[in-house]
Amino acid sequence: MPSPQMREFIELFEQRRAARPATPPALADLRANFLPAGKRYDLPDDVRVSEVSAGGVPSHWLDAPGAAPERVLVFLHGGGFTLGSLASHGELAARAGRAAGVRVLFPEYRLSPEHVYPAALDDVRAIWRWLREDQGLPASSIALAGDSAGGNLLTALMLELRDAGADLPAAAVLISPVLDLTGSGASMTEREGQDPIFTPGMLKGIYAGYLGGADPLQPSASPLFGDPTALPPLLIQVGTAELILSDSERFADAARSAGVEVTLEAGEGLPHVYQAMRETPEAAAAVEQIAEFLRKHLV
Repeated sequence: MPSPQMREFIELFEQRRAARPATPPALADLRANFLPAGKRYDLPDDVRVSEVSAGGVPSHWLDAPGAAPERVLVFLHGGGFTLGSLASHGELAARAGRAAGVRVLFPEYRLSPEHVYPAALDDVRAIWRWLREDQGLPASSIALAGDSAGGNLLTALMLELRDAGADLPAAAVLISPVLDLTGSGASMTEREGQDPIFTPGMLKGIYAGYLGGADPLQPSASPLFGDPTALPPLLIQVGTAELILSDSERFADAARSAGVEVTLEAGEGLPHVYQAMRETPEAAAAVEQIAEFLRKHLV
């Protein structure tokens, strides 16, 4: 059961969902006010933020005190492929990097609807190439993490790298990942009304906006439909109250069957990207699990 602290966030999300206007605000306002935890968390003062063009993609290095510069966590933010930035997700990315003792590369990949599929994936590919070729980092020193849409993009990248016979990252962390843009998971109906943030209609609209008419069955769009064979170790964290719970469950089952090392952590009654809710014991435990996983696998 969710902790009292988490219940406060869940109630806040439920209130906001009930009060959501029939006509959504302008996209610029949505982006400016997007807060995945329902409240703003600023980057800590002791985290050094450096702007960088990573293969042409505007990005930020996040360095907490003592972070090992030779080990990198690429954090791909969520936001339905439409929202999200350093302002919304930087604190979570920095918190994970600090806990693991690694520096974080935080890309600002292109967003829809201005840039539909596969623009964001193209950016993620360019970032990977920049780290490997321009920065000279071995793949074994790079891990990937991403929440929601970010989990989709990092998984699609890994499938592409594997298919090309390229070196893969040391490990990947998928936080409430969106892996099936067809919305075919059983939880899309079974969890309806339990998810305090989303409705099935909202998610299907988000997916259609990102796809821009592209085939959702492509593994580069819906990684669930790809072959997970030979992927690196995976940590998947998801809440059981999520409409997209089945995305994680089905992908974890397929990866395990393919011989991949998979840890699936399904938090009972927890909402989408609960790791962002810093004051809760669930978020603290999740970030520590992420840190232990990264320390184990990053060279």
